[in-house]
Amino acid sequence: MKFGVIIFPGSNCDHDTFNVIETVAKQPVTFLWHDSADLEGVDAVLVPGGFSYGDYLRTGAIAHFSPVMQSVKKFAASGGLVLGICNGFQILAESSLLPGALMRNAGLIYICKQVHLRTETVNSPFTNQLKKGEVLKIPIGHMEGNYFCTPEELARLEKEDRIAFRYATPEGAITPEANPNGSLANIAGILSEGRNVLGMMPHPDRSSEALLGSADGWKIFSSMISVLAAR
Repeated sequence: MKFGVIIFPGSNCDHDTFNVIETVAKQPVTFLWHDSADLEGVDAVLVPGGFSYGDYLRTGAIAHFSPVMQSVKKFAASGGLVLGICNGFQILAESSLLPGALMRNAGLIYICKQVHLRTETVNSPFTNQLKKGEVLKIPIGHMEGNYFCTPEELARLEKEDRIAFRYATPEGAITPEANPNGSLANIAGILSEGRNVLGMMPHPDRSSEALLGSADGWKIFSSMISVLAAR
């Protein structure tokens, strides 16, 4: 298997994500340049966090038009695995690979801290190594992480079991106090209709080694690896 990590102007978590695959997972991985349409035969695409194109216009709005994202759209349409983390989630939403939008945090301040997520579904290539209801400790670092969608879209996400993670208390309770940014229904991550695309605001790349304070994020990458190994 082979992973690809996209680099946009302003990406700053590309090396963090690359390190998880190369050092922790010990799997082949390559960087993918934003201005190239060549995905270099990868089996999974990782869209990292950062401030692509300086967050001009809107977060992810310019990255959506890059040559690499046109190829990622085709890759996802063919069933390829795509994980968008933080700014990567914003880019996937702007690219219509995921529904909804990421707005400014309810408190209008940048938030960087550890949060807890409750696993809402294990029926995906990204959560199959987790247990339903399992609580993960994973950090966030964003200004625009306030997920929003229409009532119709939310009902569809609920009905199709496409909400991957919700912000929760350490005990797994879904409360307003556990919601760091005002996200609708405490949503922290969602899946595409085909379940092969995941966007999440928290950073599994920053929580895949115990040295970083938590290794819970590793379970997401481990889930992807188990699926790719079985193909």
